[in-house]
Amino acid sequence: MIRNLPKPSDNVRGVGFLVLALFTISLQSVAAKWLSGAYPVLEIVILRSLVALPFTLLLFRYEGGRGLPKTQRHKLEYSRGLFLFFSYTTFMMGLAALPLAEISAIRNSGPLMITLLSVVILGETVGPRRWAALFVGFAGVLLIVRPGTTTFNLGSIFILISVFLYALTVMVTRKLYTTDSSATMSYYSTLVYLVGASILAPLVIMAGDMPSAHPSIAFLFRPWAMPTPVDFAIMAGLGVVWAAWMYFLARAYSLAEASVVAPFEYLALPIDVMWGFLIWGEVPTWLTWAGAALTIASGAYILYRERK
Repeated sequence: MIRNLPKPSDNVRGVGFLVLALFTISLQSVAAKWLSGAYPVLEIVILRSLVALPFTLLLFRYEGGRGLPKTQRHKLEYSRGLFLFFSYTTFMMGLAALPLAEISAIRNSGPLMITLLSVVILGETVGPRRWAALFVGFAGVLLIVRPGTTTFNLGSIFILISVFLYALTVMVTRKLYTTDSSATMSYYSTLVYLVGASILAPLVIMAGDMPSAHPSIAFLFRPWAMPTPVDFAIMAGLGVVWAAWMYFLARAYSLAEASVVAPFEYLALPIDVMWGFLIWGEVPTWLTWAGAALTIASGAYILYRERK
């Protein structure tokens, strides 16, 4: 059977949904960075997960499911949830210490790590051209992070850890995709978020506040506080933002060809640069721009080679 290819208008609509998804998820970074100075990261994660959980059930109903999502592959689902939980938490910790543009530039290394792990874990074949692109991309990451220099920021390590864990999530998702729906995976990962944060929270509270620590560390150990009505709405809104992002992203890749849509994910960088400048007056350094250019170019080339 010949697969029906998306129409050109569907590709345009798919790209539109992707841009909407990127703009929506950028609001999560803005909100988390805004809240990082007053609340601990695990408090935000728990409230966000409580709001997001019902939305995963709505998505499950939207996909035609009944009752609660079920799986026969619990170990993979829980592993995926743990990878996502620690990826999200470390990403939030990095947000407390770095400009949005720098965070977005480091996150562009995601396709590079996914390609590398595809070789190590899935045994996929990568030719010399893509290996060269990987080395160029990681050189760009070094330009952004600048380890060993006076401008090095520990927050960049948390973002790199987050990207690495997200790449592991992609590996597990590829294995689960044949049996479990997107809503089922979202439901179990949100459950893991909630349980994981609830287990860690008492341990972090007992450790006590660390106000003089690095901002990323302080964000983890900050004392719990009753949110103001506005802050409570922002935290709860993170769950809504997540659900909207997931829907828009799914629509983008269901309407258009993945090879058409994927390169537009790099628009996340100018969107984050815009928010960082408008809200915090952040201006990326030339090294950040140079590193971002290398990672984007290498990632785009890898996408092109995969399409070929």
